[in-house]
Amino acid sequence: MSTKNSTTRTFQVDYLARVEGEGALYVKVKDDRVTDVKLKIFEPPRFFEAFLQGRQYSDAPDITARICGICPIAYQMSSVHAMEDALGVTVDGPLRELRRMIYCGEWIESHVLHVYMLHAPDFLGYQDAIQMAQDHPEVVQNGLKLKKIGNALVTLLGGREIHPINVRVGGFYKTPTKRQLRELTDDLKWARDTALETVRFTAGLPFPDFEQDYEFVALRHPDEYPFNEGRLVSNRGLDIDIKDYNEYFTEVHVSHSTALHSRIKERDAYFVGPLARYNLNYDRLPPLVQEAAREAGIEGSCKNPFKSIIVRSLETLYACDEALRIIDAYEEPEAPFVPIEPHAGVGHGCSEAPRGILYHRYELDDKGDILHAQIVPPTSQNQKTIEDDLWHFVEKAIDLPDDKMLWHCEQAIRNYDPCISCSVHFLKLDIERE
Repeated sequence: MSTKNSTTRTFQVDYLARVEGEGALYVKVKDDRVTDVKLKIFEPPRFFEAFLQGRQYSDAPDITARICGICPIAYQMSSVHAMEDALGVTVDGPLRELRRMIYCGEWIESHVLHVYMLHAPDFLGYQDAIQMAQDHPEVVQNGLKLKKIGNALVTLLGGREIHPINVRVGGFYKTPTKRQLRELTDDLKWARDTALETVRFTAGLPFPDFEQDYEFVALRHPDEYPFNEGRLVSNRGLDIDIKDYNEYFTEVHVSHSTALHSRIKERDAYFVGPLARYNLNYDRLPPLVQEAAREAGIEGSCKNPFKSIIVRSLETLYACDEALRIIDAYEEPEAPFVPIEPHAGVGHGCSEAPRGILYHRYELDDKGDILHAQIVPPTSQNQKTIEDDLWHFVEKAIDLPDDKMLWHCEQAIRNYDPCISCSVHFLKLDIERE
């Protein structure tokens, strides 16, 4: 919809398709210069942090899993790591490997959903994946099958594919047999081959020239591409223990959003997610994935957010390969979980959700009841960077016709695969020209 008067033109898209949640973007242009950009998140707060108060430490994985239907594992993993930190528990061996494997499943299903169903239609000029399937049926069919394989991993290890129930503090309620895991091998080998084709497919998409100077923030592990352990680092010198998160990061309220904006103290916006992980951990990727990155033309570094679709494809390839590695080396654990003795404590956890770092902090009393909970999801951390990117992108594209401007703005927002419901929550779009 568009409206006109003598000084102003306003364009409105009531809801942006192909993202999770609802919100609005407002862009004001005066004398061919951008004067204001606001990512408005207007869904009501969901109060999960308050829901957790008074509950037993053991309830946290099941409650936090309900925050998101696409990345529940990330919420569970961050919560269990924080609780184990508070209670002095270490999970290693096969149980730790199974945690990495369930994360593989979540990355596969989430990244594939984004690549094939939410973002690829933008690059190919389709309104949605259904239209795209009419001309590219095999592409969409491969995407659906890949996602199904990711879901199967989550189902086996989590008990069900949506809001899994098998993850617990200390490990799992039940662990799979070696035979059950090996039954997934053929599908995962197909998935690995198809993920490699996905990298080649996405690398061939048309990308605007839009490199930006970001501060990337991600976990970094001494010898693994990060899922759920490591230090928090950035490309501008940040290198901290997870427990020091609140000393370096802060959340601020802005009037146009019910979700808080995260900042690095005494600095500004930062960028989490696939691009951040890739730029900070490329050397942790196996040769198969590094070779695919070279073929895709983004060896070692990528600062164009539109090319995040390639990086998500590379991470899908990595997740398939890592799952196969874990299956090949898997030995059934003696017990499905480490025994827990509740006591008072403070714990911190951070894991790499498909969309970026997800930080949890809990305070427990001597009975193990939760006194205070803090959850910082990745989309709320990226909000300010999304606004900054839209500002720069509109300035570069100021001469585009309004319909193309709107299309590209929506596409730019989908670069981040925002989960607005998690951030508490896109998208109505206004462009005002004066």
